[in-house]
This record gives sequence, structure tokens and C-alpha cells, in this order.
Amino acid sequence: MGMQTGENEQALRKILDMTRLIAITILIIHFYYFCYRAFLTWGLTTEFTDRILGNVASTGLVKSFHLSKVWALGFLFISLLGAKGRKEEKLNKRTAFAYLLTGLLIYFVTFPVLYLRLPFTHLAWLYMGLTSTGFLLVLSGGTLLSRIIKDKLEGDIFNRDNETFPQEERLITNDYSINLPAQYNLKGKMHRSWINFTAVFRAIVVSGSQGSGKTAFCIRHMISQFLAKPQPFTMLVYDFKFPDLSKIAYNHWLKNKHRYKGKPACYFINFDDLSRSHRGNVFDPLAMTDITDATESARTILLGLNPEWKKKQGEFFTESAINFVTAIIWYLRRYKNGRFCTLPHVIELISLEYNSLFTLLRTERQISILVSPFLNAYLNDVMEQLEGQISSAKIALARLASPALYYVLSGNDFSLDINNPEAPKIICFGNNPQKIQTYGAVLSLYVNRLLKIVNQKRKLPTALIFDEFPTLSIDIIPTISTGRSNLISVVLGIQDESQLRRDYGKEQADVIMNTVGNIISGQVTGDSARQLSERIGKIMQDRQSLSINSGDTSISKNKQLEYAVPAARIAQLSSGHFVGMVADTPDQPIELKAFHCQIINDWDAINAEEKAYKEIPVIRQVDHKMVQDNFDQIKRDVQYIVQSEIERMLRDPAQAHLIIRK
Repeated sequence: MGMQTGENEQALRKILDMTRLIAITILIIHFYYFCYRAFLTWGLTTEFTDRILGNVASTGLVKSFHLSKVWALGFLFISLLGAKGRKEEKLNKRTAFAYLLTGLLIYFVTFPVLYLRLPFTHLAWLYMGLTSTGFLLVLSGGTLLSRIIKDKLEGDIFNRDNETFPQEERLITNDYSINLPAQYNLKGKMHRSWINFTAVFRAIVVSGSQGSGKTAFCIRHMISQFLAKPQPFTMLVYDFKFPDLSKIAYNHWLKNKHRYKGKPACYFINFDDLSRSHRGNVFDPLAMTDITDATESARTILLGLNPEWKKKQGEFFTESAINFVTAIIWYLRRYKNGRFCTLPHVIELISLEYNSLFTLLRTERQISILVSPFLNAYLNDVMEQLEGQISSAKIALARLASPALYYVLSGNDFSLDINNPEAPKIICFGNNPQKIQTYGAVLSLYVNRLLKIVNQKRKLPTALIFDEFPTLSIDIIPTISTGRSNLISVVLGIQDESQLRRDYGKEQADVIMNTVGNIISGQVTGDSARQLSERIGKIMQDRQSLSINSGDTSISKNKQLEYAVPAARIAQLSSGHFVGMVADTPDQPIELKAFHCQIINDWDAINAEEKAYKEIPVIRQVDHKMVQDNFDQIKRDVQYIVQSEIERMLRDPAQAHLIIRK
């Protein structure tokens, strides 16, 4: 077989050499015919050549001046078709075409030379020299072209076209779905596509560094689409940069509130603009039915105020502080059926001097187990240990002792059962990036209480939307795991997985990321990008390799499994470009779950919509005096509790001995 191939190549080479020889012969005949006078003068004509020339002339080959030249050139091109020069990487088409075009120009534009006023022999030499030069330049250019490597190795240096894959181009909707229009690149061509979140109750993580477009391209559309459903969702919006998301939620709620069956309402909590904030008691006695509710609330508020405690859960001083605050909360819940059960009252009560505080706490039997270690330490004068156990809680809660916080936390404008079919609600919690820790701890309390209340059967569909989720201190995992059957959709906005690990610890962060069904991510780096790349998986990609030796060049092509979206590509995403994966449902299977696309935003429509937005309404006119009066009233309430209880105990001989006087 190899021998036969060699023979074929040799035969082909001989044919090409012969074709080139014919081209040269035709050119020589052209020179001999049109410069015959010069050949006659030089004595280079014979009777034999003249007879041959006569026969050639009768064929019509030299009928016109350029015909024979065209034939010569035609045979030259035929000979070049099979030329196989040794390939070189540095050769390019520009050089080859420069030779070709220059050669053709000289070859065809030399005939006016014959009309110059010079001896004809000189003109013949000049004409034949120039035409031959043109012929040789065409030959060189054609040979160079055959030595250029025809491959795509340099066309796509970043391998962008190879890392493209088919994506879902159908719009797949259901009663709860979120659908984002997009466009994606497939082998260099742009295609329209859709990101279809059909399984919204399997939770959605929206990740991406600041400026990657999480809010503008994803979260705002999720809010507007959830509220525009035939059965609109009830909603919690955690608005890290209040009032950005709250304004979107409020205006879309106004547009769709007629669709709710019950009496819809929209509430706002923020601690900076009190006239535009409702008041809500986070320790609402009606919702706090068991001492475990008090324990969870104490844990949430203290871990929110001391983020480093999250890693110290179970340690003596951490658990002591939580138990002590639990005792205070439950004491107020039990006192006069929770009339003074608010966070401001807890803060004021814990700051009482020890004699009064322990006298009150030892009267409530349900918290005696919680209180006894502290009480014994105090009565036995083990003050160092007692201060270590209680002071950390006191110092943390003291950060919340501001009139504005007291004002918002001591009212009762709404209940947290947002998905109640009779009273559907939107609640917007506003944080402030300058006061993250203080506000975040209080808002975490609200959210934690709300999560317990909404996760029940036979309620309305609910969307829990958290922008900058790691700034809250809540246990979202049970809601993600069990909320699907109760129609609860959780949307977590995070900048990076490392941020989640820092604030929640590695184990909890991993559980959150691994239990979420849908993920959409803008530009992220490091571990986040690597894990996302692995989650999307690998695709078959074309691979080329180039081998050059002294005799020949070979280009081999193969297919290989490589990451569809490498971590480096995710780290370089522009704003508005997202990668990720959607989950599907048994009723609506989606084969192409992964996506790497640009979300299409109609900015003209969005800007027009935002200009028409109504501002968040003034709930009530609040002045400094009202806030200060409320602050003073809470202090008076606590003094009233102390005085009335001690007076009651003094009147009752069975309890008089419980009064501590140290």
C-alpha cells in the first residue's frame, strides 16, 4: 500500500513537471512569434523552427497577443494546484499574494515596451526579461501559497468557540416559573435562549461579585415576575441597600394587589427613616408559644451581634449568655401574658442591677433551671465567673439600645404570617451597609421568627428574597430542605462562596450550596468559580495538534472531554453575563440545564418603569420627641415591673424571702 502511494505521488509529480514545461514552451513560442525580427537579427531562426511556428499559428494559439500568454499562465496554475512545498509556520498569505499580484501585473502590462523608440533587439530583450520575471514571480507566489499551513490554531487563541454548547432555546413556563430572556454564542454564532427556573421551590442562589449584575439582571426580574403570577406570591424582601429592592417590590405589588384573594398589605421595616417604617414586635407573644422559641431568638440575636460566636457554639461562655437571655425573654413572655415582651424591654431588663434582676427571675418557675447557675454564682460571690457569663450578653445587647431601634421594635403594626390566605403580605426589611452588624442582628431575629411561621401547609406561595444573604445570621437550611412542599421559594443573593463560609462556617456554607437546586452566577473567582465549573461539567471539544518536520507538516484533530465553562472563564465574565444550572420538575423535564449566556435587559423599558415608580409611602409622621418619649416609656415600664413585683412579694409572706438584698 505504502509503495503504491509512493508510486502515485511520483507519477503525479512527473505530470505536474510536464504541465509546467508546457507552460514554459508556450511562453517561448510567444516570444519567438512576436519578437521574430529580433531572433532573425540574432540568427536564431531556422527553416525547421519556422515550419513549427507556422503549424502553431494555424491552431490559433498566437492569434492575438495575450492569448498565448493566458494559455501559458493557465498551464502554470494547473502545475501549481498539486504543488507541495515544505510547510512553514511563519509564512503568511499576504506575502504570497504580493508575489502573485506583482507577477501578474508585470506579466500582462509589459507589451507597451515593444512600442518604445529603441532598437528592436533591445526592446525584445527588455520585453522577454520583464515577462519572464512576472512569470517567475507568479510561480514563486503560487509555491509560497502551497507552503502556508491551513489550520485554525491561531484563529481562536482563547478557545472561546470550542467552549460553547447548545442551551435551552424554548420558553418553558408554569404557574410559578421565573423566565429570563438571554442570548448565547454557539460556534461563533449568537442564538436566542431562555433561562427557565421552573422549579423555583428548590431554591435559587444568585452569586457574583459587586457590579456583576445580580440585582439588575436577576433579582429585580424575580421580584416582578413572582408578583405578576396569576396567584401572586407573598414575599419577604431583605433589602441590604434599602430602598433599592423595596421600591421595586412595592411598585409591582401596587400593580398586582388586585389579584390577591384576601386583604393584601405591604409593610416596611427600616431604622433610618422612621416615618417610612412600620413597627413590629419581633417577640410577639402570640407567636412565641414555647420556651424553645425564646432560646432560638436569644441565639439568633447574640450570634448576629457577635458573628465569631457562630464558631464557638457549645462553649461554656457562649451557651451561658444564650441561656441567660432566654430566661429574660421567657420571663417577659410569662409576665402579664407578654404585655412587655419586646426586645427593648429585654435590653432594659438585662441592664438592671443584679439584686433586682435575680429577685424577678427567681419568681418564674419555668426558667428556674436556666437561672440557677447564675443565681448560685451571685449568691456565693463567684462574681468573676458571673460577669464572664453575663457581661458578654449585656455588652452585645447594649449596642441595640438606641431610641430608633426601640421605637420600631416596641410597636405591633403587623404579624409575620405573610402567607396567610386571608391577609397576604409583602414585608421589606431594610438594612444599611454602614450599620450591618447592629441592624443585621435585629433583622435576623425578624427573619428567623418569620421562617418558623410561614413553613406550614395550606398557605399561599411565598418568595423569600435575600440580597447579600451572608449579612444575616439565620438558619435557612430547614426552609430550603422542607419548604418546597409548602410552596416556599428561597432566593439567596451572595457575592462569593468564601463570603458565605466566613460568616456561616465551612460546613453550613457547603450544606447551603449543595442543597440549592438552581444556581446562577456572574463573575466569581477562586473556589466558587472552580466548584461552579465542576457543577456544569464537561463537553466534547475539538483539539488540534501541529507537527512540522524537514519534509512535511501534519495537523491532527481529535475530540476531548473538557470543562464547558472553565473557572478562568467564570472569573472573566462581564456584567450581565451569567453561567449556571437550573433544576427541572418531572412534568417539565429540561435536558439542557446548563447555561453560559448574556441576559437581555430592555433598558429603555426598565428606565421608563423606574421613572414612574412611586416612593415608599410615609406610614406616619414621626418626630424626635415621639421616639424619645417611647424610649423613656420603656425604661419606665421596666422600673414599674421591678417595683410592682417587689411590692407584691413584700405583701406575700410566702415570697418575701425571695427578695435578694446584697
